[in-house]
Amino acid sequence: MTDRVREFFEMGGYALYVWPAWGLALVILGGLALAAQRARRAARSALADVERT
Repeated sequence: MTDRVREFFEMGGYALYVWPAWGLALVILGGLALAAQRARRAARSALADVERT
């Protein structure tokens, strides 16, 4: 079992390329999610300002 897990994480010798790519993808997706959340908050705030006037 341990050998299979290690073999999975080694990715057939390509782990040096695969895992950083996964990490970068997660960072980018997290950044996009944060940017979308901030934009939504700003849009709601702007809409509330317009509705008040």
